[in-house]
Amino acid sequence: MNTEGQLFDKKSLSIISGKKADWSEIAKDSVAFANARGGRIHIGIENSDELPPIGQMIAEDLLTQLQKRIAELTVNVTVVVNRVTASNQAQYIDLHILRSETISSTTDGRYYLRIADSTKPILAGDILRLVNDRPAYVWELQTTLQVPRSAVDAAKLNQLHQKILASKQAKPSVKEKSIAELLEHYHLAHGEYLTHLGILFIGTPYHRALLVTAPIIQCIKYDARDQKIQKIIFDDHTLNPIELVEAVWNEVPDFRERYELPDGLYRQHIPAYDEVVVRELLINALVHRPYTQRGDIFIKLYPDHLEIVNPGLLPPGVTPQNILHASVRRNEAFTKLMHDLDFMENEGSGVDKVFEVLLSQGRPVPVITETNDRVQVSVQRVINKPDVIDFIAKADQTYQLFGRERIVLGLLAQHNALSAKAMTNKLELASVVAIKPWLERLLLLGIVQSKGKTQGVQYFLNPALLRDLQFIGKTTLQRIEPPRLRALIVEDLTNNPDSAISEIHARIGLEINKNHLKKALDELIDQEQIKALGNNKGRRYSMPV
Repeated sequence: MNTEGQLFDKKSLSIISGKKADWSEIAKDSVAFANARGGRIHIGIENSDELPPIGQMIAEDLLTQLQKRIAELTVNVTVVVNRVTASNQAQYIDLHILRSETISSTTDGRYYLRIADSTKPILAGDILRLVNDRPAYVWELQTTLQVPRSAVDAAKLNQLHQKILASKQAKPSVKEKSIAELLEHYHLAHGEYLTHLGILFIGTPYHRALLVTAPIIQCIKYDARDQKIQKIIFDDHTLNPIELVEAVWNEVPDFRERYELPDGLYRQHIPAYDEVVVRELLINALVHRPYTQRGDIFIKLYPDHLEIVNPGLLPPGVTPQNILHASVRRNEAFTKLMHDLDFMENEGSGVDKVFEVLLSQGRPVPVITETNDRVQVSVQRVINKPDVIDFIAKADQTYQLFGRERIVLGLLAQHNALSAKAMTNKLELASVVAIKPWLERLLLLGIVQSKGKTQGVQYFLNPALLRDLQFIGKTTLQRIEPPRLRALIVEDLTNNPDSAISEIHARIGLEINKNHLKKALDELIDQEQIKALGNNKGRRYSMPV
């Protein structure tokens, strides 16, 4: 099933025939696709349908007229027009718009760009930006250094091949390809030479350095007075992009730090910076930057937040205000490869996952800004609402939430209640109407409730649900999970060695079933995490020496 989006659209046949024909609309869409990544428009299929109407036939002269009118109404737009017979024997037009190497426009001087599933006008101030950004869209496929295939780093090529074979997201047909075929499939080589993308992933350090704009990452830590106190630089070009992500996560000490939050009689250990958030932001920085522009990636670590600063502006059509939904890829082959290597859940921006994780942890959403020639993303370290963590986890376990639903619940848990207009702004949606799919199932399940009408409607979490999921109120240990019970015992015995089971039971909570407690103690002994001396009622427990 074809879904309307960045590369595909559907139009009724009436747009180019009959009294409702609107040739300017099809011209605008063709320009938008040409200025983005190219795409297809199936003309003769209604938006809500998968097949053309039964009995619909496409006249040959209509194909000729379509090709002619697009040529008359657009500049620098190349299309291929075909008539297709669907499975129901009805016909439709497949309009294939090729990606333009230059800037396309309508003949009356208007510019458009395909963003997600919409055609958007390009404002006058953004046209120069689109012109300047155009070379970045083909950089990854170029072979200007003429590095032969034989100059690959064999270890990196084997690593990449093994990751593709183990990937959950690469298609089975791709895994069956030979290594030579994989190089062509992922645009790592063209003809006898490695592409720029190929040099980044499987080239030698020497050739990576010759690219000039191969990524360098600087991790700088600041104290409370904004004084630099530590610096780690990854600048020797020995690492390809996937190795860079791993190295930054594993070698920066701050990413090992955790918060200890009270949770009844035991504690939760929450990372200062979640691994998913750090990886997604770093992958975004690597995948979406313009490689025609020099500049290092900076990770700045402050006492209360981190900033990731990336050279280059956001792709044309993407702004800090619409980044949660816009999907415009600057480096398409790079994005596809990272997706198939399991480094990206989807081929979009990944920002939605960052929003979801931060809100689920009681943290505010990231702050994204563009300044001069850089994009900066700021993530707060402090957890404003610790209770949100437990609530979202329990709600997710109970209702199997979707990602966008976790985002909504995180927002409502942090703000108590939000109006439709405020929710629309926080979710960066175009209108109040667009909020419906985000809330529809939550309202149906009774997780979220509302009062009021139209834009003044207020959304809030169901108070009964808050009580049921113990978001507010006394903590109980009656249903404590075995791993958490074992952790609680270890903590108790660390502070109170040589204890009998009755003493442990009294300290950690008499509401815990004693048989469950005995079973947990036996499991810890089997795992050699604790030791026991004596038998039966005289048995006492301690930590191993």
